[in-house]
Amino acid sequence: MSAPNSDYDPVEVTPLHPDEVARMRDEAVQAVAGAGTLAELKQVRIDHAGDRSPLALANREIGALPPQARKEAGQRVGQARGAVAQALAGRTAELEEVEAARILAEETVDVTLPPIAEPVGARHPVTTISEHVADIFVAMGWEVAEGPEVEAEWLNFDALNLGPDHPARTMQDTFFVDPAAAAMVLRTHTSPVQARTMLTRTPPIYVVCPGRVFRTDELDATHSPVFHQVEGMAIDEGLTMAHLKGTLDHFAQAVYGDGMTTRFRPSYFPFTEPSAEMDLLCYVCHGEPDLVATCRTCRGEGWVEWGGCGVVNPRVLTACGVDTDRYTGFAFGIGLDRTITGRYDIADLRDLFDGDIRFTQPFGSDL
Repeated sequence: MSAPNSDYDPVEVTPLHPDEVARMRDEAVQAVAGAGTLAELKQVRIDHAGDRSPLALANREIGALPPQARKEAGQRVGQARGAVAQALAGRTAELEEVEAARILAEETVDVTLPPIAEPVGARHPVTTISEHVADIFVAMGWEVAEGPEVEAEWLNFDALNLGPDHPARTMQDTFFVDPAAAAMVLRTHTSPVQARTMLTRTPPIYVVCPGRVFRTDELDATHSPVFHQVEGMAIDEGLTMAHLKGTLDHFAQAVYGDGMTTRFRPSYFPFTEPSAEMDLLCYVCHGEPDLVATCRTCRGEGWVEWGGCGVVNPRVLTACGVDTDRYTGFAFGIGLDRTITGRYDIADLRDLFDGDIRFTQPFGSDL
């Protein structure tokens, strides 16, 4: 085996020649000085101080030298690379100072100008009143129940004492879902939620059910095929119409303020017996004799229609597995959309569903 070449001249490795190292150093320093922006300086850093720069490649050649020549060559290349790094640091500081001065000059903000106020968002009144109603009943110890909008026909009709021949089951009022054999409909009221609750819970039951419902009505100023209801149901021992009246009076006062009350007018609903139409004391004139005659809200009646209610029909309780010898109950339902349009004198129901933020903006984040 031959011994190392101790007579190897490092000058013969061209990149390590003192003149060549000095040339690469001077070329790099000149390029640094000529960079006019930080972006240009970044490219100079890559070209003259990066892993593929001439000085970096020359540094790799040091390993090819004999041991006694490596020290001198290493010092020569290291000093050159140090000079380039020092030049880069100095030029970077200069250009950063120039850039900062440019930003201060071109992007100055006049802090004395009045601020541009961003518009405050608003919640939809239907959402707000639904949550408000739910909060009222939760405070009374009730629970909020929800159910699917695509509902089984049996739960939407049969369980609620609406027989096969009832007119509400025709195509005139109900959206039926294909295929017909599936016996599914878009729920026409939130009462199926009450039926589901009775089928899965043991009394006592106190639930309120807000939600969206569907009927085949024309879309006009006073009707919509999609609208919102809130229904309540209580099943317990000894419940009567008196409990229903007290609940609704408290509900009216929580929504419209002290002094509000309700009245019942005899009516008929398949799922309650006895049944009543529920009227609310006019929230504008409050039935006062000197105001009621000219009140446009109640049209001189002193009362406005609010919804339907009654004692739960024993047939409904039986269909849902509730012992009618032990339990009775009451139920009620109101239209949330009509409540809003009446309370705020909104002439066109379609305004609730158009999605125009100019309509919801006045309601703010509370109702």
